[in-house]
Amino acid sequence: MTATDRSIELIHTAAQAAADKLAHDIIAYDVSDVLSITDAFLLASAPNDRQVKSIVDEIEERLQKELGVKPVRREGDREARWVLLDYVDIVVHVQHSEERVFYALERLWKDCPELDLPEEAKATRGKAEEHAKLKAAEDTEDLGGDWR
Repeated sequence: MTATDRSIELIHTAAQAAADKLAHDIIAYDVSDVLSITDAFLLASAPNDRQVKSIVDEIEERLQKELGVKPVRREGDREARWVLLDYVDIVVHVQHSEERVFYALERLWKDCPELDLPEEAKATRGKAEEHAKLKAAEDTEDLGGDWR
C-alpha cells in the first residue's frame, strides 16, 4: 500500500504553506505500510513558539481554502511547542526546534519512504542547524566575546 493521490496533494499543499512561513527542515514520510490510521506524516519545525503557531495557522488556512479540508483534531495549541494537525489521510507535526531534536521523529520513521515535496519545502533542509549556529554566534557576541 502507498500514500494515495489525495494524501500526496494534502502533503504538498501543507508543505508549501509551511515553507511560505519559513518552517525549517520540512520532510514527509509515507507511513501507509506501517500505520493503518493515516497515509503520511509531514514534519516541520521553527525556532520559536510564535512561528510554530504561524506555520500551523497557514497550513490550516491553506488546506481549508484550497482543498476544502479541516483537521479532525488539533493538539498542542496552548504551548505551541508541538502542534499536531490530524487530517485522517495525513498528520502534520509542527514542532519547536528543541522538541524536534529531542523527540527525533525522523528516527522513528526513517524506514518509511520519503515523499517528494515542492522545491521550496526541500530548500528548508538544514535550516534549523543553520539557525542554531547563528544564534550561538549571536549569544557569544552578546557576551562581548570575552566571558571571563
